[in-house]
Amino acid sequence: MRGVLVKNNEHTNAIMMERFGEDSLVALATVDHGIPSVRTVNTVYIDSAFYVVTYALSAKMQQIAKNPTVAVCGEWFTAHGIGENLGHVLREENQAIMDKLRTAFAAWYDNGHINEGDANTCLLKVKLTDGVLFSNGTRYDIVF
Repeated sequence: MRGVLVKNNEHTNAIMMERFGEDSLVALATVDHGIPSVRTVNTVYIDSAFYVVTYALSAKMQQIAKNPTVAVCGEWFTAHGIGENLGHVLREENQAIMDKLRTAFAAWYDNGHINEGDANTCLLKVKLTDGVLFSNGTRYDIVF
């Protein structure tokens, strides 16, 4: 199958929003001392990035602090990105994204799993750099 090399555009972004614009399960891979680790995270795609509410002391965040290059995979999409800890979820700079995430994650967000009062509850942004998206028989090689 031949791919179509594109800059992320209205068409590919619409596919990404359809698949990942609400609470989505995505595999997130990190590397620590040359050993890969992968886990499933709840995430939402917004403006060429995935956002995850997580814990600053978790293994994934410790690994991202050492090596911010990550990979994601889900729903006929794989990509590379740069992970960034945006800090505590209640920071003023995070308010707009967190409003969207609380709505997207409403089914489970307040069930005791997330403690916004804990200073280590943080927002992870995975800014996508490149990826491969399959849709309706077409492979899109995307540069974000």
